[in-house]
Amino acid sequence: MTAPAGPLAELAARGFARVPGAQMAALMGAGGEPGLLASFFASWDRLETDAFMRDGGRYRRRRIANFAAEPGLPGHVRGVQRPHFQAVVHNALNGGVDRWFAPIEDAVGASAPLLALLDIGRGMAEALHGPHPWFAEAHQFRIEAAAGAPGFPTPEGVHHDGVDFVLIAMIARSNLAGGETVIEDDAGNRLGQFVLRDPLDTALVDDPRVKHGVTPVAPADPSLPSCRDVLVLTWKRGGPPQA
Repeated sequence: MTAPAGPLAELAARGFARVPGAQMAALMGAGGEPGLLASFFASWDRLETDAFMRDGGRYRRRRIANFAAEPGLPGHVRGVQRPHFQAVVHNALNGGVDRWFAPIEDAVGASAPLLALLDIGRGMAEALHGPHPWFAEAHQFRIEAAAGAPGFPTPEGVHHDGVDFVLIAMIARSNLAGGETVIEDDAGNRLGQFVLRDPLDTALVDDPRVKHGVTPVAPADPSLPSCRDVLVLTWKRGGPPQA
């Protein structure tokens, strides 16, 4: 898939780019149809608690799936469920172990919105790094917060994911304060800070080049439930990360 010229130019210049939700929906073609998106977004209500938080937190829910893409062949093929692994250097809090998460539901993994976003992200990855066999992962995240109990979208801090390309799409912000996306270089210089606010507002990250993180979240109205839903897609050349 051909990468959109505007975001690609921004990626080349800065190592990251922002795409407004309306533009992303248009890029998704049929996958951006409102009815399909409504069903896709509703699946975030069915995530399961992340039981691998070494900080003891119970504020994160998630599901995961992996996909393969081969040079010259369109699309992505879903793989068998496997653990998610990050080296400690990339995730000082939860890295170094195989983490088994609930699978993304079959209908969601085969849905037009997810497949469209996978195609867009692969086009970006290949524009930056050339055609390769790709190992891709899809992560559905919900970060919950309550009065006196903030949520931490990136409890490991500002970090590299240890992959080649990352696409982070906002799904919903509900009664939320905070949650600013932060981009830094390896020296810790702040390159960007912004809020993904509307559905499908997207951050694109050239992971070897820049680090990313998200500030803590809290309820805007302490008397009401609060959550931040995002989709994170990653691409890594070759196979999955290894211990």
